[in-house]
Amino acid sequence: MVRFALRVALAIVLLACASSQAADKAVPKGSLVIIGGALRPDNAAVWERIVQLAGGRGARIAVFASASATPEKTGRSLVDRLAKYGAQAFFVPVAVKLAGSDYLAAADDPQLAAAVRSAGGVYFAGGDQKRITRALRRPDGSNSAVLDALWDMYRGGGVIAGTSAGAAIMSSTMFGEPKTVLATLKRGVEDGQEITPGLGFIGEDVFVDQHLLVRGRFARMLPAMLKKGYKLGLGIDENTAMVVGPNRDVEVIGYKGALLIDLSDATAQAGMFNLSNVRLSYLDSGDRFNIATRAYTPSGEKACGKLDPAKPYYREPLFSADILGNSTVVDLMGKLIDSDQPEAIGLALDSPNGEQPELGFEFRLTRTGSSVGYQSAVTEAYSIYNMRLDIRPIRIRQPLYQQYRQ
Repeated sequence: MVRFALRVALAIVLLACASSQAADKAVPKGSLVIIGGALRPDNAAVWERIVQLAGGRGARIAVFASASATPEKTGRSLVDRLAKYGAQAFFVPVAVKLAGSDYLAAADDPQLAAAVRSAGGVYFAGGDQKRITRALRRPDGSNSAVLDALWDMYRGGGVIAGTSAGAAIMSSTMFGEPKTVLATLKRGVEDGQEITPGLGFIGEDVFVDQHLLVRGRFARMLPAMLKKGYKLGLGIDENTAMVVGPNRDVEVIGYKGALLIDLSDATAQAGMFNLSNVRLSYLDSGDRFNIATRAYTPSGEKACGKLDPAKPYYREPLFSADILGNSTVVDLMGKLIDSDQPEAIGLALDSPNGEQPELGFEFRLTRTGSSVGYQSAVTEAYSIYNMRLDIRPIRIRQPLYQQYRQ
């Protein structure tokens, strides 16, 4: 009888463990709003979507300013901002830099955890993303009570929004102490240094980066993705957001757009960074992409604006001496998709006084049979899908600048 009782008890424990593991792996019913940074107060498309996904007017939204160097000031400002868009926002005092606070104790406070769990959404401010993971994970790497509550809220249908640092934490790997974009191409990345664990809300299969076009960061995504085995990367620009629904449908809203990097068929050479057959796509505001099906849908204003390769607008060679410049890669992609040229070339060069100044990189964009472009008749903006990108190291002759003589 005693043995039977012990077996029943053991079965109950095992069932409970199995149920807990199943819950941990449950597909979230909520949404993500991943913002590339520098979100303006008047960007109603993004702010209103956050409030809507949290439950609409009167929705309770927990504000985490954990990444900020001045969390109380930043948190108060964001609470006021969200209130102007109809939310009942409240500040969550879990931050490494919050004066007079024990952030480890706060992160395990049951009352704070309950408040987060019952909210309709959360908003992560920008700053240093390492401060977020440090505040929400215990020193042994396990989840704090507040982080578990945040996951429960998300799995139950709530929204997680984050800007800049708050966007970086969305993938399971994030940049920690990154070098410059060009130095990242030259020297690569290492775990625990340039890259560290994120919180992984978007899943294990997608890498996320922010401030993307303004700072030319698409190039630094590539070494990080190769290092960790990611096949898909999403990079979002400033004052713009990617809304990721529970069906893994991504919608771009706001000022500009996002770059999608696909390494499914890419090949890397040993030694210096050298990568072939990357698939690069630009999703403009209003465009959609499904992570599961890999299907693209242009915005309504572009649906009838598919470009005809037989009627190109641009008819001259396409070249840029600074492919890492503000929005340069997208400008070059837009011209190439509407051109009679088969390829466009961009260069990334260092200062003559920089590290390894003789080393640069050539970025070669190529139209393929699967490349397609759409143009808006209203804004003349482009959406470009499935363009090929090859990157190879090149040697720069020194001195770089010499007087031109006829």
